[in-house]
Amino acid sequence: MSSLPYAPLFRSGHVPARAGAGLPPVTCAVVAVSSGDGLSELFGQLGVQGVVTGGQTLNPSTAELLAAVEAVNAQQVVVLPNNKNIIPVAQQLDALTSKTVVVVPTRSMPEALAALVVYDPEADASANGEEMADAAESVATGEVTQAVRSTNTDVGPVQEGDWMGIVRGDGIVAVAPTLDGAVAALLEHLVGSSAEIVTVVEGADATPLSSAAIHSWLAEHRADVQVEVHRGGQPLYPYLFGVE
Repeated sequence: MSSLPYAPLFRSGHVPARAGAGLPPVTCAVVAVSSGDGLSELFGQLGVQGVVTGGQTLNPSTAELLAAVEAVNAQQVVVLPNNKNIIPVAQQLDALTSKTVVVVPTRSMPEALAALVVYDPEADASANGEEMADAAESVATGEVTQAVRSTNTDVGPVQEGDWMGIVRGDGIVAVAPTLDGAVAALLEHLVGSSAEIVTVVEGADATPLSSAAIHSWLAEHRADVQVEVHRGGQPLYPYLFGVE
């Protein structure tokens, strides 16, 4: 999202940090930043031992991330920042603890989900870091959010209240007056003919009708893809998408 203008286009939020502890010892644990309760639960199911919750702009502090690293039951830790603004904060951790910390520079929640599929708790942090980074990098990610001010973009003017489709690396690729319109335009840009898996992470503001519209669009335009849906509960972004 580096192509966005400096003044914020979207609302921001923050939830206090927390970390998991008391789990069985492993060679390498994972600490992940999560933007929703559903995502936090899903991360736990995928083996994450420590979760730090934070929003889009009010990101967790180094101290919060460090507390999570210290709390997990492992001497080697992989950290998934899941936001480009948190990556440099996470990269400070290795110098602040006696544990070995490897940062996988994930920039979105779908990237984290892909990375966790290849996580091996009995492998060391270096090996996990390489495998998880490769998995995360293979995912194209997109999201929809609502503009809180008017501006101009590469795809045309944005009015306050419009919905925007944003793709990692490409910036704003779609603008529409409705959520469903922005989602359809985003999917058209994001889900190419070679796509095999589409992961949909439903946010706090996702609706049954919009979710049904997503399934209908994929069934009509990309009928051969496998669709995975997770209830993430993240604010600000009704839908996050990962495409492999």
